[in-house]
This record gives sequence, C-alpha cells and structure tokens, in this order.
Amino acid sequence: MNTSRRILLTGLAGLAIAPAAAAASVPSPEPGDVTVAEERFARTIAAAHAPDITCARQAERYAEAHWPDYVVAARAVIGARV
Repeated sequence: MNTSRRILLTGLAGLAIAPAAAAASVPSPEPGDVTVAEERFARTIAAAHAPDITCARQAERYAEAHWPDYVVAARAVIGARV
C-alpha cells in the first residue's frame, strides 16, 4: 500500500473516532505525556486532515503544527486496536 493511501485511510480512522473522543472533552495533553506511538499516529492523522493533502510538504507542516489536537483521536484508535 503506498504512503498517501495509508495516510488517507489513517485519517478516515481518525475521523471515525474523533467525534467520540471530542465528546469526552479531554484537554489536549502536554507533549511530555504522549508516547512515541501516540505522537506518530497523531501526526499521521493530522497530515491526513491537512487542507491540501496533495501537497506532501503542506501536509507535513500542518501535521507539525496541529498534531497535539489529534492525540485524543490517536489514543482512541490505538485503544480500540488492543
């Protein structure tokens, strides 16, 4: 599976979980409270939600700036996989 398709599918998984995670009203965690797996998955979800997903650099910049907003969704997806 190529990278852009993987990012798109991960973003869709994040969209499926994000409303439930947002409803929990959990504050955005501090960067020190996040595991490496959660951070990487949050960055992948954020990249998939970038305004212009066709531009890899813009998706990377968006992910770098907004990944803390997606940690709750990443934790929900990782928790659902266990």
